[in-house]
Amino acid sequence: MIKISSQLLLFLALAMGIGIVMTFQTALNSQLREYLHSPMQAALISFFVGTITLAFVVFFHSAPKPSLHSLSLIPWYLWIGGCLGVYAISVSIFTAPKLGFLTFSGLVIFGQIMMSMILDQFGWLGVEKTAISWQRLLGAMVIFSGVLLTLQR
Repeated sequence: MIKISSQLLLFLALAMGIGIVMTFQTALNSQLREYLHSPMQAALISFFVGTITLAFVVFFHSAPKPSLHSLSLIPWYLWIGGCLGVYAISVSIFTAPKLGFLTFSGLVIFGQIMMSMILDQFGWLGVEKTAISWQRLLGAMVIFSGVLLTLQR
């Protein structure tokens, strides 16, 4: 049984907020694309504004800033996250308006669930191993079935 605490409720709300914000972000970036005539240019503007915002937040954050030496010690594959973000934002700008936001979001969630099960199964990237059970697989298939239903317009 899951123990419901105020901390768990906060984390649930914050996680759901990501889904809400990502949908708005995709919709806004898709509209931006219409003005710029390019999903890549819209993604660039989005990342530029995001980078400025993040730089402002980091500048005023009290955590110690890394040195160039400490940055050089980071494994090479951990730098790929930014490239993956470019893919995610650029492709979302292009595909979401064509698929519809509901179908697009469902496919994104299904992709996240499938990759999460694989990461959990093998314990890749430092996550604790959790086997793929029939319940987890069924949950993923229910979500995929829901995505298929969203294709009916």
